[in-house]
Amino acid sequence: MSAPRRVRPGAIVMVTRRTLRRTHLLRPDRQLTALYTYCLAVLAPRYGILVHAAVLMSTHEHLVLTDARGQLPRFLQELHRLVALGVKVLRKWEGAVWDHEKTSVVELLTSQAVIEKLAYVMANPVAAGLVARARQWPGLHTTPEQLGRARHTAARPGYYFDEDNPSWPKTATLELTMPALGMRDLDVRQSVQQELDALELAARNQVHKNGWRFLRSERLTTLSPYDRAKSFEPLRGRNPTLAVGRGQRQAFLEAVLALRIFRRAYRLALDHWRTGARNVLFPPGTWLMHWLHRVDTVPT
Repeated sequence: MSAPRRVRPGAIVMVTRRTLRRTHLLRPDRQLTALYTYCLAVLAPRYGILVHAAVLMSTHEHLVLTDARGQLPRFLQELHRLVALGVKVLRKWEGAVWDHEKTSVVELLTSQAVIEKLAYVMANPVAAGLVARARQWPGLHTTPEQLGRARHTAARPGYYFDEDNPSWPKTATLELTMPALGMRDLDVRQSVQQELDALELAARNQVHKNGWRFLRSERLTTLSPYDRAKSFEPLRGRNPTLAVGRGQRQAFLEAVLALRIFRRAYRLALDHWRTGARNVLFPPGTWLMHWLHRVDTVPT
């Protein structure tokens, strides 16, 4: 039995999902960037999602967002479905678009964790050895100064989306919001910039050590979307559910304890429910049982 999913309204999370066999189906050309931006811009407000940062690599997505209404699973299901259907038409691709592994969702439980993960997703194009600086990535990306400021507007793609369906407006705008960290916006941007500078420097040093060359932006947009990434990546590695950041040991211990308590309470409630006890209360954060069977949860 897989571990139950805990979905908490107001949680800040980092989302990652990869394409099938690391194929470059998300190549950062103009049409693909517009497709993903449009889907994200339309669906985020529909499900109460506040997007803080988005970086779309050729083989995977990275999002840092706040799940304001506790609707993250529905949002991700619809986002990935729409993007996949659009990619199939755009790339003339048959079969699955996304990897069969489940989407990675890491809950960021401290301000330190949020700052570190924001910098991590921003630095991804540099860490991959593709561009020397994150801001040079030609596809959808976020920089520290854009946090809480940037607006990305995309027109409805001229394929797949029904122009007569009011669910798909002619244009949609993705507004990046500032995560609620109890810090001044300026301090958040500066902290993320410092983390990003360190990650970019380490990545550039590694690229030079390996004897690689960074690619030009125009080259990145013309690579075949049907090729696969050749860099080494371990298979079936750890898939964490939470992060607390460096130097946050007490927060880590408390988070692990809370997660264990949730899972224990969930399994106990599920055991009772399977015996026919339909009035059993599940722990706060229960998602699938509430959505499928309308079970009640303990009030928060």
